[in-house]
Amino acid sequence: LLEKMGDVSLKEAALIVGVVAACYWNSLFCGFVFDDVSAILDNKDLHPSTPLKNLFQNDFWGTPMSEERSHKSYRPLTVLTFRLNYLFSELNAVSYHFLNLVFHVVVCIVFLKVCKLFLDNRSSVVASLLFAVHPIHTEAVTGVVGRAELLSSIFFLAAFLSYTKSKGPDNTIVWTPIAVTVFLVAVATLCKEQGITVVGICCVYEVFIAQGYTLPTLLDTAVQILRGKGSIPFSMLQTLLKLIVLMFSTLLLVVVRVQVIQSQLPVFTRFDNPAAVSPSPARQLTFNYLLPVNAWLLLNPSELCCDWTMGTIPLVESLLDVRNVATLTFFCFLGSLMVFSLRYPGDSSKTVLMALCLIVLPFIPASNLFFPVGFVVAERVLYVPSMGFCILVAHGWKKLSNKSVLRKISWVCLAAVLFTHALKTLHRNWDWESEYTLFMSALKVNKNNAKLWNNVGHALENEKNFERALQFFIQATQVQPDDIGAHMNVGRTYKNLNKTKEAEESYMIAKSLMPQIIPGKKYAARVAPNHLNVYINLANLIRANESRLEEADQLYRQAISMRPDFKQAYISRGELLLKMNKPLKAKEAYLRALELDRTNADLWYNLAIVYIELKDPTEALKNFNRALELNPTHKLALFNSALLMQESGDARLRPEAKQRLLHYVKEEPQDSNGYFNLGMLAMDDKKDMEAEAWMKKAIRLQPNFRSALFNLALLYSQTGKELMALPVLEDLLRYYPDHTKGLILKGDILMNQKKDIVGAKMCFEKILELDPNNVQGKHNLCVVYFEERDLIKAEKCLVETLALAPHEEYIQRHLNIVRSKIASLGAVEQSSLPSDGNAATEAKKSSFQNLKEAKSEKTTTQSTAANKKEHPKNKKPTEKSSSDKDTPKKSTKEIKDIEKKRVAALKRLEEIERILNGE
Repeated sequence: LLEKMGDVSLKEAALIVGVVAACYWNSLFCGFVFDDVSAILDNKDLHPSTPLKNLFQNDFWGTPMSEERSHKSYRPLTVLTFRLNYLFSELNAVSYHFLNLVFHVVVCIVFLKVCKLFLDNRSSVVASLLFAVHPIHTEAVTGVVGRAELLSSIFFLAAFLSYTKSKGPDNTIVWTPIAVTVFLVAVATLCKEQGITVVGICCVYEVFIAQGYTLPTLLDTAVQILRGKGSIPFSMLQTLLKLIVLMFSTLLLVVVRVQVIQSQLPVFTRFDNPAAVSPSPARQLTFNYLLPVNAWLLLNPSELCCDWTMGTIPLVESLLDVRNVATLTFFCFLGSLMVFSLRYPGDSSKTVLMALCLIVLPFIPASNLFFPVGFVVAERVLYVPSMGFCILVAHGWKKLSNKSVLRKISWVCLAAVLFTHALKTLHRNWDWESEYTLFMSALKVNKNNAKLWNNVGHALENEKNFERALQFFIQATQVQPDDIGAHMNVGRTYKNLNKTKEAEESYMIAKSLMPQIIPGKKYAARVAPNHLNVYINLANLIRANESRLEEADQLYRQAISMRPDFKQAYISRGELLLKMNKPLKAKEAYLRALELDRTNADLWYNLAIVYIELKDPTEALKNFNRALELNPTHKLALFNSALLMQESGDARLRPEAKQRLLHYVKEEPQDSNGYFNLGMLAMDDKKDMEAEAWMKKAIRLQPNFRSALFNLALLYSQTGKELMALPVLEDLLRYYPDHTKGLILKGDILMNQKKDIVGAKMCFEKILELDPNNVQGKHNLCVVYFEERDLIKAEKCLVETLALAPHEEYIQRHLNIVRSKIASLGAVEQSSLPSDGNAATEAKKSSFQNLKEAKSEKTTTQSTAANKKEHPKNKKPTEKSSSDKDTPKKSTKEIKDIEKKRVAALKRLEEIERILNGE
């Protein structure tokens, strides 16, 4: 490019750089808006973890070209530049906007070089400056996705400049520039499809500029040849040869492009482009009227809008429509320019001809003349056509300024145009600051576009301002009553406002607007794929009602029947089937979804949850690992796989479990569950100080963390720090006064360490208030009565306890001991029974029992933490019980630990019995 810009002086380049910087500096403060969200934020092709080959298999938005929902916009080189941005700054919008600004500067400088082929130096600078400041370009420059226009334009102009060097001395052919041209055309096309139209411009340049033919000359030559009165001149044969090479290359590119889209056109709805599905003559009249509309935007860019779809421009349905006058005027003016440029020789006609070519040919792909496009008007597609417009304006200005009478006024008008355009561009950039500012600015221009009302609602919805968002969504349904998406938005917002009845009504309206199934006709060809989400949303809403689960399942199946490759329907149905306790069917649903997308980490994660439900932890862990292979930072897979390893009881898996939990807390530093489970792992490894530190961190983040509080107290009691456990238990019982195990542990510590019989008695009595059949609390209260030397009450208490647990031998033995004491001492001696040491020992027995239950609590907290983490947004495959559940399933290791403690407790009971019997 530097070689081709040799005639551009440093001053001219500096002037252009300065002007562009002055007009677009504020674009650096804009974020990602509108289409940027899909192309940048949601596009996995930008991530370094995605193979580079995916860029050449997917469309501009990251969707595989083979999928029907693909827009078929194949621009891998543009996506590659986004990926480079991501590599250096990830999702920092400033770098993306800065690179766009740089590319716009490059386009302006290359365009200046092109202008100098047809205009004098001063007029070329005028054309380039007008192009640099024209407000119509804000969508292409300030909108990040507009980079496709910028990159394609650079190679478009470079290809044309290269072709201009293909004519050698004595009209010989220089093939190297032609080869370079073909290569640059291919590159331009890989940036954006319209790049291929430069071939047409090269052909026109070759015939009418390089060879100097006019239309009458060509017609005369053709007539002479047909009459047999002459032969084709050699120069014309050379021209034909060059044109054949160009056209053959173009045809090859077209064939490759058709192969890439697999001979499928993208699916658009009538909302995207109403005229495309309208009958004649409305279709033809409207498409023709859109041409003067685009021309007016170039002439008067005062009212710009980011979205011209839906009802922005009403259909021209009759020949009597007054707008047809604008169409007729436009074609008359365009026709007169074409006649002038093709009929008359001279530099002026050549300049006008090339300007017209730059206006018309690059616009053809967006004109709806050969295939429908997904928009009515799009300002960014005018980026290249505006070059021809700027050449025409500069050429006309030159004609005026050469007349002494009009010289001053021409300069004043030029200065005014450049200044006002620059101000408009600067002001327009601020509209792209956020989605809210962008769509609100669009509504000022056009209030008949339901999509704009919807988009403002989306922007407010993202800010959690649901009440205001609802107003805009409702307005969208009023502007376009048959807009399925608008009714879906209303339903979703009502759901967010917890207005279930209104949400269901809105979803039902949207569902009623869906096209009916026609046998033998593909459903997806007649409706936007995202509109099928109405079935998903409605099913997700009604499945909250346990009595309507079958109805929800029917909706999921209906969506799948309409579109067998509807991945989200399988995912949502899998979640529902788990809720209906049908894990095998859920497994089938997820496996079907994986057939459609094996690179979805969330699917592997959900399948792992199914295997947990099927009691197959080995397969569950395998699927967690697959999820992490695809997405090493998948938080839920990290957390739950670590818990699965922890609960397996396999000490060999603990180091990996710890690493995953450490990775998780790095990703989620404010989630207390991660630190708590690190503490549980440390307890398993007998690393008491480390366990204490993790538990304390969990409690600092969540002071009312029930399981962390209890297990920290348990840790203290197990390590001989019973008195340190008491304040922790006080906190636990302040938040959860009915925590049975906490009351038992507190009572045990009070009786055995503090010798506070009264306090211990209050704990055990509180337990029995909550649960009169609690064997452990009842037995421990019996020990308190024994400590109080009330053998009669102790006997009665033990009898009641034995009735609750008739198979517990230790209760029967204790009852026999107390009865033996009563019999040997007699009722009179009860008050002098020396039982302090015995009761203390008996209470120690109680602590063994407490430890057994406390170990159970530890298992519970692990299990419930896992359950809690199985609730990702729109990904949770199952809904478990709350974190207070006290009957979890224990691992084999935990059962063995409990049995060991139980044996130790029984041995201690034998010692107590010997002491009580006075042996």
